[in-house]
Amino acid sequence: MKTPAGLQPLIDDGVIDAVLRPLKSGKEASVYVVRRGDEVLCAKVYKDMGQRSFQARVQYEEGRKLRGSRKTRAVGKASKFGRREQEAAWKNTEVDVLYQLFDAGLRVPKPVSYSNGVLLMELVCDAEGRSAPRLDDIDLDPEQARAMHAALIRDVVHMLSLGLIHGDLSGYNVLVDADGPVIIDFPQVVSATGNNSARAMLLRDVHNLRRSLGVYAPELKSQHFGEEMWALFEKGDLQPDHELTGNFVFDEHTADVDMVMWSIEDARQEALIRQQGREEAEAQD
Repeated sequence: MKTPAGLQPLIDDGVIDAVLRPLKSGKEASVYVVRRGDEVLCAKVYKDMGQRSFQARVQYEEGRKLRGSRKTRAVGKASKFGRREQEAAWKNTEVDVLYQLFDAGLRVPKPVSYSNGVLLMELVCDAEGRSAPRLDDIDLDPEQARAMHAALIRDVVHMLSLGLIHGDLSGYNVLVDADGPVIIDFPQVVSATGNNSARAMLLRDVHNLRRSLGVYAPELKSQHFGEEMWALFEKGDLQPDHELTGNFVFDEHTADVDMVMWSIEDARQEALIRQQGREEAEAQD
């Protein structure tokens, strides 16, 4: 295929040898299957975001710190320099977090390198060696759904124990390889201690998983792992390998307005993503 402009510098520098095919395209980035020597890898080319997208990111970026007071002031003023720095920080966050999570033993794609605004990483494949499907695109039996849910909850707990929340976790951002689920896409990762919406984002992530997998294992719909792990985290009792029960006693006197608003926004975003996927599929036919 014709080499995309974003990948040409990697060809020129000898980082990769060829671009084999497009894999997916989303709001934040386009992903391609590439070859480096005998290896087949995945290249994530980030798209430049406009001012509107930056405003939508504010809720995620709360609690993140930029290096240097000049950069912080520029971002606060929304100058051209500030927007460039904010864009760079958005990309660097995913790269840094991916290395951190992989080193911690979570099931995420193995990062290979980051250069010229392109993240090079492992291509996650299924048992037949094909690009792994998304969780939302496969059918499961009840036992498989329970196993998938347990594995994902373990990784969400591990992330939270590291002070991190995915922030956009759903069946759309989980791939399924021969060994189970693999979590992807981390540019919007949230600081669990520095973001006022951290709890709402965590609950949205966990509830998204519960909704996707509860279709196959209905008992999951009555479990409350998100609330349980957040309560433990707040008390400082959450450990990376903490075994949760899914049981939680609610305070019925407090309305969770944040969670309601996040659920509405999540449904809107999911509808947009699915529409984008349909348009891309039609364009390729």
